[in-house]
Amino acid sequence: MIDSGVVNATQEMAIDWLREGRRFVQALLIEVEGSAPLPEGAMMVVDEHGHIEGSITGGCVEGAVVTEAEAIMAGERGPGVLRYGISDELAGTVGLMCGGIVHIFISEPRGEDAQTELAALEAHAEARPAAIATLLDGEQAGARLAVTEETVTGTLAGPELLDRNVTREAQGLLEEGKTTVRRFGADGATLGDEQRVHIRSYALPPQMFIIGAIDFSAALAPFATAIGYQVTIADARDRFARSPRFAAVADVRIGWPQEVMADLELGPRDAVLVFTHDSKFDEPALIGALNTDAGYIGALGSRKTTADREERLRAAGVSDEDLARLHAPCGLDIGSRTAEETAVSVLAEIIADRARRAGQPLRRTSGPIHGLDRPA
Repeated sequence: MIDSGVVNATQEMAIDWLREGRRFVQALLIEVEGSAPLPEGAMMVVDEHGHIEGSITGGCVEGAVVTEAEAIMAGERGPGVLRYGISDELAGTVGLMCGGIVHIFISEPRGEDAQTELAALEAHAEARPAAIATLLDGEQAGARLAVTEETVTGTLAGPELLDRNVTREAQGLLEEGKTTVRRFGADGATLGDEQRVHIRSYALPPQMFIIGAIDFSAALAPFATAIGYQVTIADARDRFARSPRFAAVADVRIGWPQEVMADLELGPRDAVLVFTHDSKFDEPALIGALNTDAGYIGALGSRKTTADREERLRAAGVSDEDLARLHAPCGLDIGSRTAEETAVSVLAEIIADRARRAGQPLRRTSGPIHGLDRPA
């Protein structure tokens, strides 16, 4: 699962309860086999008074998980992994009708583990990247280790090698913004599967950089923001860029593409869109984008405009390998006409590209509906 970088209501509630010292059980969706309504990393919390926040399967197994959470707080059971699926005898009572199997880890963060959880969630709330590693197996199940840019706190209460290897793994997953389960040997070595560790990554929001202050930019920015992007709209034309409709939906930069993109550091989770329809803007913007590691680079335009632009880019020294990174014309073929429909088309292609999906109608495909392990 890829984190959007946005603090949600469940995380905010967990922060409040941890600060208060309130007892609660945390349920984490740690693994999905087949299909499930929500991605790995989904979280639900249940406090000592029966208050519930969040969801881990969209309602399929929440009731059963609450019962298990109450058993933990009553001292009737310890932390552990719950497994629900359509193939289980329990399926009929919990209602998991998505055809998949979900693995849910429940534990009560207390003492040092509660402080470790709080440190990471507070960093996330302050827009600082953080990862939380939780030990899933053994007598110390539920032990936590948190990694931020500045510090490593907590311990998995096992061999020192385990903490070191998990820290390194968490740092790598944090760079990708990825949440998953990793396996380690009994001695903490990376080769082995005796100990499972769930690592949640709370990365910074991915960036979307849009060149061109036009209707399509104003239409796309709110949608992109809603799914977690930090959106910037840039244009050299001062009068266009200073329109309040752009500042209302995104950060605005004024300047030529080669200037505003000169110091950009973009990675696989980020996107660049060129909406200017003018070669003196398009070409430097695309060349600048290709000099970054942006995962998605797209440009609007007719097929003729796209072909002409590719020829000019080749003449400017852009290789065929780099041209293959361009999504042009960008967007999925849904027959869009308005700016808002085009925004849906483009954003759908970006999501499909991140998930390595073809963007086809679901009724014409088979296999899991939800992306299982998006790379960025």
